[in-house]
Order: sequence, then structure tokens, then C-alpha cells
Amino acid sequence: MVNRQKILIVDDDENIAELISLYLTKECFETNLVHDGESALTVYESFQPNLIILDLMLPGMDGYQVCREIRKKSPTPIIMLSAKGEIFDKVLGLELGADDYMEKPFDSKELVARVKAVLRRYQPLPSPSSPEKSKTVSYPDLEISLTNYSVIYQGSSIEMPPKELELLYFLASSPNQVFTREQLLDHIWGYEYMGDTRTVDVHIKRLREKIKDHASWHLATVWGIGYKFEVK
Repeated sequence: MVNRQKILIVDDDENIAELISLYLTKECFETNLVHDGESALTVYESFQPNLIILDLMLPGMDGYQVCREIRKKSPTPIIMLSAKGEIFDKVLGLELGADDYMEKPFDSKELVARVKAVLRRYQPLPSPSSPEKSKTVSYPDLEISLTNYSVIYQGSSIEMPPKELELLYFLASSPNQVFTREQLLDHIWGYEYMGDTRTVDVHIKRLREKIKDHASWHLATVWGIGYKFEVK
């Protein structure tokens, strides 16, 4: 029997949480519902979800805090939900490590589509017997593996959410090639993603905070166009 992928739903509105669970269960996902931030962190440890749907406005510990705590120990994909539609709120959520952001009210079918899209892009470590070719790029003091979603920088493992790693790997796989923000959105987030090009800027900013410029390479901005992984 194939194990179902597990979704942790965190929303203080029980009706909304139940509705999301209903749609995901119909798509053969296993769900677990919690209604506050502290419970979310506790259940996360025992449930070990493949993805988290996280409301921002929670009693006690809010969604931003929950996201921050999760990101300290895991790259588990997170889709944030919020009635706040301001750019600041979206950018803050992405800066904290969310993989996607949806405004309330939302279309349940769209949410399910986004869940599937995020999970497709987040592939777990294959078994040792897997014949799949290793997807790794290496530079001085930097190794990025898409096979096991790991980044080794200056000899140390760097934790980063799936989207950050995928973006870094994609750019590093094509050194000195310039990509527009729209191209990066298409390649990393997919055509079904409804966000804007600022999403790319936010993720590049986070990468630069973790991966500093090197004498041999760096993440370069091509003004008015986009970005490239520049190798000297």
C-alpha cells in the first residue's frame, strides 16, 4: 500500500480547516487539523507532515512565529493563508521561509492545485537503490545537491527551504547565463503559480544572506533584466 502524503492544516477557524481537509482528503491526502500555533509545533513533531497549510492570524503564537520555528529545523514546504493582502505581509511571509501565499477568501480547488504543485517540486531523498542520476553542482566552497536537497557551504551544511535551494541550483547549473524574473518564476514556481516577480527578489535576498559572494563565483543582479550565477 502506498503511503499517503500528509498535510498539517493550521487555522483557528474550524470551518475553514474542515473544508480544506475535506478537499484534500478527496485527493487522497492524509490531514491533521490544529487551531493554534503552539499545538501546530507540537503536532508537527509527531505527525511529520509533507506540507503545512498555515494561517497567519492564530491565537497566541501567530503564523509568522510558527513558520520561523519550523524553519529553524526543517525545510518542510509551507503554504501561508491570510486575509491580509498587503505586499508587506506577503513579502514577510516569503522572507520567513514560506513557499507560497494565498489570500482569504480562496478557491478550494486552487488551494489543492497549489498543494500538489509545491509537493511536486519538493522531492524526498531517493532510496540508495534508485537509478536516478545524482543532481549536484559544485564550485569552490559550495556544493548544491537537488538529489537530497542539501547545500554545503564552506564545509558546513546550510538549511534552506526547497524553493531557495531549487533557485540556487537552477542558477548554478547554468553559470553566467542571465535569466529574467519571469523565466525564474516559470522554472521554479511553475506556470500555475499566481505570485509576482517580487517573489524571486525575496528569495535571492535570502540566498545572499546565507551564501556570501566568493572570489570564484557570486549571485549577480543584471539590472533591468534579472539574475545570474556568475563564475569568474
